[in-house]
Amino acid sequence: MTAETEVASSTSPKPKPKRQGLSGRFFGRYGNKMFGLARPETRTLAWGTLFLLVGSGMGLLYPQGIRIVMDSALKQGSTKIIDYASIAMAVVFLIQGVAIAARSYLFTVAGERIVAKLRQQLYGNVISQEIGFFDQTRTGELLNRLSSDTTVLQNTVSVNISMGLRNLASAVGGIGLLLYTSPKLTLLMLSIVPPVALGAVFFGRKIRTLSRQAQDALANASEVAEETISGIRTVRAFNREDREQDRYNEAVDRSFDVARQRALAGGLFGGVVSFAAYFAIAVVLWYGGHLVIAKKMSTGELTSFLLYTLIVAVSLAALSSLYADFMRATGAAERVFDLLERTSEIPTGEGETPKSIEGKIELRQVGFHYPTRPDVTVLDELDLLMHPGEIVAIVGPSGSGKSTIASLVPRFYDANQGQVLLDGEPIESYDPGWLRQQIGIVAQEPILFSTTIADNIRYGRLTATQEELEAAAKAANAHDFISSFPEGYETTVGERGVQLSGGQKQRIAIARAVLKDPRILILDEATSALDAESESLVKDALDRLMEGRTTLVIAHRLSTVKDADRVVVLDQGRIAQSGTHDELLHVDGIYRRLVEKQFVAAS
Repeated sequence: MTAETEVASSTSPKPKPKRQGLSGRFFGRYGNKMFGLARPETRTLAWGTLFLLVGSGMGLLYPQGIRIVMDSALKQGSTKIIDYASIAMAVVFLIQGVAIAARSYLFTVAGERIVAKLRQQLYGNVISQEIGFFDQTRTGELLNRLSSDTTVLQNTVSVNISMGLRNLASAVGGIGLLLYTSPKLTLLMLSIVPPVALGAVFFGRKIRTLSRQAQDALANASEVAEETISGIRTVRAFNREDREQDRYNEAVDRSFDVARQRALAGGLFGGVVSFAAYFAIAVVLWYGGHLVIAKKMSTGELTSFLLYTLIVAVSLAALSSLYADFMRATGAAERVFDLLERTSEIPTGEGETPKSIEGKIELRQVGFHYPTRPDVTVLDELDLLMHPGEIVAIVGPSGSGKSTIASLVPRFYDANQGQVLLDGEPIESYDPGWLRQQIGIVAQEPILFSTTIADNIRYGRLTATQEELEAAAKAANAHDFISSFPEGYETTVGERGVQLSGGQKQRIAIARAVLKDPRILILDEATSALDAESESLVKDALDRLMEGRTTLVIAHRLSTVKDADRVVVLDQGRIAQSGTHDELLHVDGIYRRLVEKQFVAAS
């Protein structure tokens, strides 16, 4: 950079920061976004606001009725004026009740609709993230964002807005009527407000910080619970219920400690505001009493003034409490919007979508490390070519990178260096959603959803008919055992398929892949967890599934590997050997040692 450039850059005007709206000034940088959630419900909230103003207006009329009764009726001794005033007040209260009911309904419904849409958008954005995001983010934390944090925002942008506007309208209207009744007395009362307002800002920021910490601590407790419940069989097998209870108790205790600090700050703030508000009433009563004795104010005027002061005091106290709630909501808003606005590093819906593919796969000088372990190289300048329709088995010691290759082909992750190509084109040029539609995956532990067998198989192709469903099940050797269940294909499998055996789950997963009819097939340890009988049935189904498809087989068992067109042996992220099963057996190397160990283990 030249000296002239440096001078020019130093003297050039800096861009002005983006102006924050009123909500942004009061509630932090997420204020505008938080209240922007209510924008689609403008019409409903507008009607709610109208009823709110009507209700608040009616609430400001009854002190005038009391003033009329005390100043006119009692002085003149006329019961007719009392009757008229009482009837008028009853009508006012009726209108107020209807307005309150309508306002409450409209704001609550709007809030429910807002949070429903927010949860849908948040969930949609979460499941669109790349796999690396889920490696780094715990499930319990995400569930807490979808449930607890969105509920906090729901109250903020609906019910709390309603309450805030109602109390604000009552406070402003009450102050206006106070000024009309006695300006001098009103100014005396309002002299107490500025110190309270400054305290509100200080306490509000403190509560916002503590609320964010409390939500984080609560999320941690949810994470512990989610881990324990999802892994309850492991917990039970090792008799570690007490340990998990202690972990959860510690997490809840941390959440409680922060919540207690927040409650203390909120309680102190509420107490100070309450004292200030009612102290103002005492001041009004003292000074107003002197004005009545001096004949400068009537008894009715003082009574109505006291009632308006009470209305203003209660409204200001409620506003202070709501302000604390808004500060709490900003902590939830920060987490929700950070997650809602996060963009996936591997976005779907972008890229080419050819009508068909041949199925040629190539890894060219690929290097890779997982996002959570950047210092551990998993693949190191790896080259691998798979021809269309070829069955390639990848074997090697644990940690050599076998499953990593299976994750790079469907682009669950992007290579850190080199390229992964499909039919000669980098897979980054294809739409990831379309790419995964061309690939079928059968894993060692297939994940089934807690629904029916039919729904789990149809996951491969949602538009499949019952005949196509059963044909896929027959091809996967699953039709017979499914038909033996009383409810057949409508049998519920339970969470993660817990009501089925390992072999049954695997065959349903194969049927799902058959129904998908992919051009590329990835079998990741698909038979390693099965007994001999189940393995035979599954292998028979897999043999039919692999016909004519480019297939990547990751396995340890010899029975799965020996029929492959080619066996690739990995060691420390590089290809150590490559050839057919028979060729590699006649060479002293890693593959033969792996086979010999397997024979020894089986003997």
